Amino acid sequence: MEIFFGAFTSEWEQRRAAFLHEASLGPKRRSSAEDEMKRRLRAMAELGGGGGAGGGGGSQPKTRRAAARSIFATEARSAAARPMEARLAAVAQGSQPAVVKMASYGGGARVGAMLNYVSRGGELAVENENGERISSREDLARLRGDWNHLFQNRAESRDIGSFTVEIAAAAVSSDEAMHELVRSSLTSAFGDRRYAYAVTRQADGALTVQGAVVLRSGQGERLSGDDKAASIIQARYDASAAAQDAGARFSFQGYGNGVEYGASKLRSLVERHDGNVRDDRGQVIADDKNAGDLVQKEWRGDLHSRKSRDVMHLIMSARADTNVAAFENAARDFLAEQFAGHRYVFAMHDPANDPKEKGEGGKRPHVHAHAIITMRSESGDRIETTPQVFREWRATMAQMARAHGIAMEMTDRREFAAPPAFTRNQVRPVSREGRTEHVGTSEAAQGRYDAKRGGRRSLAKAERSREYAIKATQSWQKIALASGDQRIVAYAEQQRDQLTASLSAGQAEATPNVVHADFDSKFRANLVTLQKLVLEGQDVRETSRAEFETYEKQVEKALFKLERSVGPDDRNDFDEVANLARDHVNQRRELLELHKQRDEAMAGQDRDEQRSAGRDDATEQWNAAVVKHGEAVVEAGNHVMIDIEHYREGLDRFEAGEFSSGDKDAMQDGLNQAVERAAQLAIEGNTYIGEVAERDPDLMRAIEEAGKKDAARPEEEKDKTPANVEATAEQQRDLRHEDAERPTNEPDAREAHELASTVDATNRLQDRVNKEREATQRGGETTRTDPAQQHIPRLEELERDEIERKERDRDDRER
Repeated sequence: MEIFFGAFTSEWEQRRAAFLHEASLGPKRRSSAEDEMKRRLRAMAELGGGGGAGGGGGSQPKTRRAAARSIFATEARSAAARPMEARLAAVAQGSQPAVVKMASYGGGARVGAMLNYVSRGGELAVENENGERISSREDLARLRGDWNHLFQNRAESRDIGSFTVEIAAAAVSSDEAMHELVRSSLTSAFGDRRYAYAVTRQADGALTVQGAVVLRSGQGERLSGDDKAASIIQARYDASAAAQDAGARFSFQGYGNGVEYGASKLRSLVERHDGNVRDDRGQVIADDKNAGDLVQKEWRGDLHSRKSRDVMHLIMSARADTNVAAFENAARDFLAEQFAGHRYVFAMHDPANDPKEKGEGGKRPHVHAHAIITMRSESGDRIETTPQVFREWRATMAQMARAHGIAMEMTDRREFAAPPAFTRNQVRPVSREGRTEHVGTSEAAQGRYDAKRGGRRSLAKAERSREYAIKATQSWQKIALASGDQRIVAYAEQQRDQLTASLSAGQAEATPNVVHADFDSKFRANLVTLQKLVLEGQDVRETSRAEFETYEKQVEKALFKLERSVGPDDRNDFDEVANLARDHVNQRRELLELHKQRDEAMAGQDRDEQRSAGRDDATEQWNAAVVKHGEAVVEAGNHVMIDIEHYREGLDRFEAGEFSSGDKDAMQDGLNQAVERAAQLAIEGNTYIGEVAERDPDLMRAIEEAGKKDAARPEEEKDKTPANVEATAEQQRDLRHEDAERPTNEPDAREAHELASTVDATNRLQDRVNKEREATQRGGETTRTDPAQQHIPRLEELERDEIERKERDRDDRER
């Protein structure tokens, strides 16, 4: 049977038809059918015939392409596809906002649990990217193996460990003295790690301490939270001064990842010990709130937590009265459009057939779909989750919903002055009846939760967000003026006024140039007044970008206020003057850019002149040294001085904390060897090294010590000198012997012999430099004998590791 994939209107239908066709062919023809299907899909993708809303069948997911765009490009593309005024007008008429939110990430090990949650323990059927329905637990279990090749399977970091310490009986006069003893013992073992503990006094006077500790130290050492870590901690304590006051035995009972685990352990500790819990600074942790604040606010930055991101849990929601079948089709098309090339499953959670009870989090009042999606596609591309990408997901979801008859629009909180959403780390659920109720894990988190649930108005503080809000205000004004429906007009005016109030509250009036206009009989005169006020800015020819942006906002704000008071008869005149005012602002912007380009060009010219002067100085210094000491002598000395400076720079970076101290000793050994080589060259007659040593006290000391050692060596060892020194000395002995036989009145001959000796020594030094260069170029064995070749790659490796560590830390803070 021949299948024409172009007959289907969306990509998921094509994939489903191809899968069913393949299954009907049987195992013998499955491979050839799969090849044929791939060939056809590739041809369709090249011809642009991917079909309807599904779009292309290309290997690169659209999330990857969307994430590569800038924020402005994404917003401009969304605005071109669906203008802001059209979206807001639809919302005013009753369209619901598109909701696509990230629930969580997970590693490969958590895929089974996530699939079990989505399918309600196998009671709900899930659908994969091919349109195949999976309803049995056995098939769900096989998905983990089918997806395994797409997982990194990176182990989660061990962030917080649970510990117990048994402290032998000690004489303590009070509770404070007891706590001082406990903290002294714990700090001696844990170092600068943060911890919290509770103490129980036994009948025999011994103390049992239970608590939680951050496993990563300030220096980056991370304990494993197991018996091996306990033995390390025990050894450190036994070697400390605190062990002389009281014996203690340390052990770990477990470990976990992240802030949630730490807060849970600390709250459990507070509950078991009735609030008699303290931290490493002696502060009392009296209740759950204090426990959450400690982990959220103070410990979070020390965790450097990381989790494997192999899959993501995505939720798409709609209102309670939404048609379930239409929303399911929209969710299916959205996933096929946005995650082409990725493996995924999704399931509908409809309150009508949800097997989970309300008290357990089921039977939600709204219809929604859960999707588990692999972060990496079959072609190796990873999903990038940024605010721009989430915005495009909502726009795509709204587009698919409208295609299935659901009135839905992509919305932005800046269009409604809505407060930011709270995250799952900032709250914890206390009731799952209907809409889940939460409490904040800190005061700031509680305030954010209350603002969101209470609908409190809030405006983003970034300049770009304020500009976006001004555009939204103008759109609401246009909707109110254009609509004849009083309900829509009232809604648009309400949103406009709320945005205007938020803008006014967020920024005080920064200038006295406020336009006061009466648009009655003196409309023309007031327009001239506005023009004069706008042109006042031309007196300042050069201004900063911040000052110009303030000036531009003042003009727009004045125009906006005037526009609100314009009558229908004066509309054309107002538009004319407003265009003139904006043209003038644009001219000032161009002037500002020209000044900026001129300053940059002049600064670049200055830098080029400085670099040229620096190169000229270095060349003059090199030429002067060659004339004074000889090229071979200067090259040999310069070679070893480069090694010395390299090791000194590496040690400075260790001292600055850019690298861990693990390889500092090796770097110091390399510096010592390089200094010894320089000192030996100076003793052998390298005058360039001797001149450099006059400005380098460390090198001068090394030369003096090497000279003393050379003077103390036995005669037979002194005979074992380097080849170039031995040849020079032998030649000098021959010259002295010849000088003794010659008459003393031949100074020219004696000077000639001395010159020949110097030239011969210089040539031998040149041969030595050439041999070292050849060995460096060949590589191989030189990396084991030349310390510079040993440590330069190691320093580069340390730099790369440090950069990667900082990037991981930044990602963890952003999450």
